[in-house]
Amino acid sequence: MSGAAAVVDAVAPDRVPSRTEPRGAEPLVRLLEAGADAREFRGGLIGELAERYDGDLRIGLRADRPTLVANFVETIDGVVAMGTGGRSSGGDVSGYSPTDRFVMGLLRSLADVVLVGASTIHRSQRAARTPSGVFPDAAPAFADLRSRLGLRPTPTTLVATRSGDLDPELPAFRDRSAPIVIAAPAVRMGELRARGFAPNVSFEAYDDEGGATPAALVDIARRLGARLVVSEAGPHLFAELVRAGSLDELFLTVAPHVAGRDAAHPRLPLVDGVALWPDIPRWAHLESVRSAGSHLFLRYRFEEPIP
Repeated sequence: MSGAAAVVDAVAPDRVPSRTEPRGAEPLVRLLEAGADAREFRGGLIGELAERYDGDLRIGLRADRPTLVANFVETIDGVVAMGTGGRSSGGDVSGYSPTDRFVMGLLRSLADVVLVGASTIHRSQRAARTPSGVFPDAAPAFADLRSRLGLRPTPTTLVATRSGDLDPELPAFRDRSAPIVIAAPAVRMGELRARGFAPNVSFEAYDDEGGATPAALVDIARRLGARLVVSEAGPHLFAELVRAGSLDELFLTVAPHVAGRDAAHPRLPLVDGVALWPDIPRWAHLESVRSAGSHLFLRYRFEEPIP
């Protein structure tokens, strides 16, 4: 499950278009904007991007570790993945909103590393999470932004896997235009390297066979030279990042429909598998609110966890 509607990146079988699906990306309308207080930041939108976003976007950079922000889309009732009939694309949640895809591409254009889970790769046509891959209309503007910021042409995609069950013949790995790093337990490294992945795929090991901890993923991102990581991982990994206090910001699109759930359609919420309240609540400050049609685009900054 990617953080927003990645219909170019992801496979969406038997798509059911939303009744309110827009024909083109509507410009965002700024409703609220908090003042930025970071001494060092990543951003500075001009031209087309500033017009589409209705203002600037600046993300504070930490001195002690890479800044980590997550991107999600959810329904009014908090569903982030339908999970019905093999359907789990964020597009089903967003109504295939082009504006949601634009925000996803914009965040990717600022990132050094984009974090995803292995399950996303199994469903995708592209493993590499590039800005133009999700919103090609703004490809030149995204490229210009990365060039002005001194970033590489595309972010590195970091794929977290516990089982190592990734096949180089998957459709996702046919695109060799951008760097991909597979993070897996050290015991899986030998078999992964022996499978014959393309030269754009490299590997980073972590020690825990039970899964990559937030600390391990942040450490890998640091080794890759990242200052800003955008997570498009699903609600399980998102929950672990929040619980560990590793998440700095959340960009959350609220789509204007109610999905519902029952025993036959359990459907995933934003945070799954972790109970935070009352022992480890995580509070956030509302940084900005934008709208496009009936979609809301919210930005939250998490408070530092109390030791």
